Amino acid sequence: MFPLNIVVTGSSTGIGLAVAERLLSTGHRVWGLARSDQSELVKKHGDSFQASRCDVSDWAALSKAADEIGKSWIHADGLVACAGIQGAVGRAIEADPLLWSATVRGNLDATYYSIRALYPLLTKSPTRAKIICFSGGGASKSRPNFSAYAAAKTAIVRLVETIAEEERDHPVDINALAPGGINTRLTDEVIALGPLVVGNDEYETAVRQKAGGGASLDKAIGVVEWLLSPKSDGISGRLLSAPWDPVSELAGHKAKLSSGDIYKLRRITPEDRGLKW
Repeated sequence: MFPLNIVVTGSSTGIGLAVAERLLSTGHRVWGLARSDQSELVKKHGDSFQASRCDVSDWAALSKAADEIGKSWIHADGLVACAGIQGAVGRAIEADPLLWSATVRGNLDATYYSIRALYPLLTKSPTRAKIICFSGGGASKSRPNFSAYAAAKTAIVRLVETIAEEERDHPVDINALAPGGINTRLTDEVIALGPLVVGNDEYETAVRQKAGGGASLDKAIGVVEWLLSPKSDGISGRLLSAPWDPVSELAGHKAKLSSGDIYKLRRITPEDRGLKW
């Protein structure tokens, strides 16, 4: 795969930083968007890495950053939207409404704004453009005490499905990726908040995850690389799990994927379970 121009949000820490580093190490050009300073990465990677400091949940700031990218790059070939926050934690009925809302914005708006701002550059790609959004815990099942984060991540999956349908006649693929329980600052936050806030199950899971090393970051990044490559051309609107799904085999099932609801969020009826009510 020849060098691509790829925008990575949340590129200063955690998964976003790891994704940026991997892409740079394999010869791609990366533009990092993050609230934190990234000057050390710029020094380390030279012209291959450029950065804009902005809050991607702030439309004005992100729009300005997109304009900056457009002045340097003729096109973008991929967008990896890693930026997100854990935000409000605790029972939904007791949450600070403004913090709850800010948590949703910090995840959902950050993802949508990134897609919206960078899409014009992505449409100029000489290859099939790729958009990868990060889902996470709570997107496919309820997650007590993390309602804002889970609601936003679920909405991101539906956003991905919807955009895939709207843009199906255009050369772009968009998918959501659940990276698995990777040890990041979010894991540390859960442990620091303690069981009285996050709940016993979440706390104990985080402690075990931290001690055991967590899910494979390398595997998650491998899925990102695959989704950015021509091997995934035509696979769009899906929620994929890095730890559990046979991603490398999906290229052989494109016809079934394009016409069905595999790897999508769907309502289950009694008939789906062989029941008659």
